[in-house]
Amino acid sequence: MQRACFRLRVDPSHLDEYRARHAAVWPEMLNALKETGWDNYSLFLADDGWLIGYVEARDDYRSAQQRMELTEVNSRWQAEMSRLFDGLDGASPDQSFELIPEIFHLEDQLETLHDDITRKAQDK
Repeated sequence: MQRACFRLRVDPSHLDEYRARHAAVWPEMLNALKETGWDNYSLFLADDGWLIGYVEARDDYRSAQQRMELTEVNSRWQAEMSRLFDGLDGASPDQSFELIPEIFHLEDQLETLHDDITRKAQDK
């Protein structure tokens, strides 16, 4: 599993439509996301148009994204959603995500801390 965070900019004049479209995503799109490995997927939209996405890709993010690209429903969804974004320069929204590197994850650090404590106790 790989956690991924990305951002993209929604045209502020289309925020209401973007929110409405995501309040009732097509069932076949929801199923395709799940089937292609997009787990625990969330979108957050600020009033200035910045969209932040978070996903836990079942294997890795790039593979999940590539599998999703092969679905017919994704092609239709991206075509319909493209006009709602700023700065795509002809690319589809899902190919325009700016990935944001993860620098901290609480559970990872707690696990490392626990492993260090366990190792020290075993060394005594």
